[in-house]
Amino acid sequence: QVQLVESGGGSVQAGGSLRLSCQVSGYTERTYCMGWFRQTPGKAREGVAALTSTGGTSYADAVKGRFTISKDNTENTLYLQMNSLKVEDTAQYYCAADPTPVLYRGGCMITRRGYWGQGTQVTVSS
Repeated sequence: QVQLVESGGGSVQAGGSLRLSCQVSGYTERTYCMGWFRQTPGKAREGVAALTSTGGTSYADAVKGRFTISKDNTENTLYLQMNSLKVEDTAQYYCAADPTPVLYRGGCMITRRGYWGQGTQVTVSS
């Protein structure tokens, strides 16, 4: 059973930093796209950053230069380092994984074979 568990969210002032973690367990596919998405009330979920098993990475324009996605294969953990946070970064952040290594709009193409975590809240205050 595949499980994705996010952690690291919280409250921070604008200009601050947070690092999100996503512990991945039970994922046995050789190929993947793993990424971070975010959602605010009343808005569609949007891709933030993603990476693939083929070496590709993608970032949403709004976070380029401020956020960095990485993956620790030893610990099976996906990270999102978020620096220079802005009020508009406030959202529920989700990690996701899909066997199809396709990047899409700053995130992954999550198909019906994909998996989602439960999310972690990030709140940035001015």
